[in-house]
Amino acid sequence: MISDPQSFLTTVQTRIQSQLNHFLEKQNRVAPRLHAAMIYSVLNGGKRIRPALAYAACCACGGEPDMADAAAIAVELIHCYSLVHDDLPCMDDDDLRRGMPTCHKRFSEDVALLAGDTLQALAFASLSTAGGDAERRLQMLHILASAARDMAIGQTLDLEAEQQSIDLERLETIHRHKTGALIRASLALGALSAGPVNADLLARFEHFGDRLGLAFQVHDDILDVIGDTDILGKAVGSDQRLGKATYPQLLGLEAACALSAQLHQQSLAALAELPGTTGPLTAVTDYLISRDR
Repeated sequence: MISDPQSFLTTVQTRIQSQLNHFLEKQNRVAPRLHAAMIYSVLNGGKRIRPALAYAACCACGGEPDMADAAAIAVELIHCYSLVHDDLPCMDDDDLRRGMPTCHKRFSEDVALLAGDTLQALAFASLSTAGGDAERRLQMLHILASAARDMAIGQTLDLEAEQQSIDLERLETIHRHKTGALIRASLALGALSAGPVNADLLARFEHFGDRLGLAFQVHDDILDVIGDTDILGKAVGSDQRLGKATYPQLLGLEAACALSAQLHQQSLAALAELPGTTGPLTAVTDYLISRDR
């Protein structure tokens, strides 16, 4: 998996697609419409950034890909559940996700809500099967629970900031929770999948994830201004339509682009402090600030 970092994301996308499909097919299917909504929301494309980070962190700590499967499934299910809920009329009210009708448009609001709830529960079911001793699994479950909590906090702060004037510090607080929490957790869970990790190394992964999460969000905000709906798979300009505070809105587009480049360099500097084979982590980092979707 790590011999060619440039093809790392493609390899990960193929692996996690198979893992997710196999995992979901094993679940209780007594409610076919609910099961179909989950399959639709999870397997309908996606960049799979969070699983990529989990696999890459596992490799950096000397592990093999199969050791991180449970963690990779878990973080992607949390991410997918959050997207299903984000798209609901009571949240961002989006019609498109990954170029297809959103879950509540394809099925119904009640089914979409329950699909998201179920995906969140299944994330913890997956992580409970991670290898290693019970104490390490408990640590991993706590990390994922904390990230899911912080993501919900960030989503709440984001909704509260709509049509409001906020400063850069407040915007960073929102996105360290809404976006960054799960990115940081993906790295920590991937590292722990390889074996016990001391507090100092976890802190270094945390710092790298913090810089990477902000870089990811700034670039995401930029794409909402200059991106192409057909490529993004969702409507461009939705942030402006909802009156959301964004980096281009606060700083201007040129300054936001400069901040994205700065955060990218800070991410690479933090990455240099990590041990092991970091080529896959570098590949993901570079992709996140050069992507067009």
